[in-house]
Amino acid sequence: MNLTLLHPWHKEAGARFAPFAGYDMPIQYRTGAVEEHRLCRRSAALFDVDHMGQFIVSGPGAGEALSSLVSGAILDMKPGKARYNLLLNEGGGIIDDLFIYRLEESSPNKTWNETPSGEGGGKDPWFVVVNAGNREQDFIWFRERLPRGVSVRDISGETYMISLQGPRAVELLDRLTEKGELVSAIPKFSMGKLTLGGIPVLAGRTGYTGEDGAELYYSADQALSLWELILAEARSGGIELGPAGLAARDSLRFEAGMPLHGHEISAGISPLEALLSWACDFTKEFTGKAALAAQKAAGIKRKLATITVSGGVPREGYRVLNPGGAEIGTVAAGMFCPTTGTYSANVFVAPEYAVTGTKLAVEIRGVPKDAEVVKRPLYVPVYRRS
Repeated sequence: MNLTLLHPWHKEAGARFAPFAGYDMPIQYRTGAVEEHRLCRRSAALFDVDHMGQFIVSGPGAGEALSSLVSGAILDMKPGKARYNLLLNEGGGIIDDLFIYRLEESSPNKTWNETPSGEGGGKDPWFVVVNAGNREQDFIWFRERLPRGVSVRDISGETYMISLQGPRAVELLDRLTEKGELVSAIPKFSMGKLTLGGIPVLAGRTGYTGEDGAELYYSADQALSLWELILAEARSGGIELGPAGLAARDSLRFEAGMPLHGHEISAGISPLEALLSWACDFTKEFTGKAALAAQKAAGIKRKLATITVSGGVPREGYRVLNPGGAEIGTVAAGMFCPTTGTYSANVFVAPEYAVTGTKLAVEIRGVPKDAEVVKRPLYVPVYRRS
């Protein structure tokens, strides 16, 4: 079992742990997952997400090569911009979902502050953030398909990743930046180079909670220093902040309509079924495009929908029933949602059952419980608000 470098800190803070993607990760702390969720919604929460992986793809023509392997447009991105993307197999299934950042070009032997890697970004560099459980297979996928002259480097070991999320997250980070540098000056879905308390950091204005904030990438040998610095600055500035575990991270992303690999997305689920066709640019060529075009022409047989359930917690794998009692699908993910106060689930059902307002049922311990399809997402992310 892998451990993040902050594992001793989490243990001292009273965290409860569980295996996740090969890591012993903090699931919740003494206050509990619901309170951690609510803390993120009202102020700010700090997440250790160093189980995630980071790659550098670089070399002459790296952008064109990477573009052919991912579903969305990236070649129009300027340096510093970030974009959500999908890595698909030939059948159109989702191998992983990624965040891709375009980096400034730099020569070798630059400092860590130039790119997340001490080796520098090189020619046409791209920073790719992958999910923990898919890191190894993603790396192999890229390495086997990138052309000669374009390299992929796994820099996860030397790079540490934490996430500060919530309405006061950016305000807090601005207190730590050096003169002339502000996290708030970095546009959403962009990355900026900063120094926080003397520590060089790449700050991505991205997240997985539906709140504003930043995902921070920095040298692994400063893992604890920056974590404790942020917590100390919050105390001195009167900003309510605490650590949050994976349980709160899951409920936050669920409410905001963001997918989790192995649940709403997988190698057996296509972007069309997962409501992610917006992440596919059909004006360019990419792996899996032909399969998606064929699926689109034939019509999808199932579709992701969100339901609220009365009378119990809808767990993954529970049967979804139509009004006549016939099974029409299964629960992909289900939980109590603290912001809405509902027991809710994401389910895959035939498109005719995915219409908002449709009455369904979920079988919980052998008993059908009333359910209704509701509008997605349950919580509108900050970046989508006018």
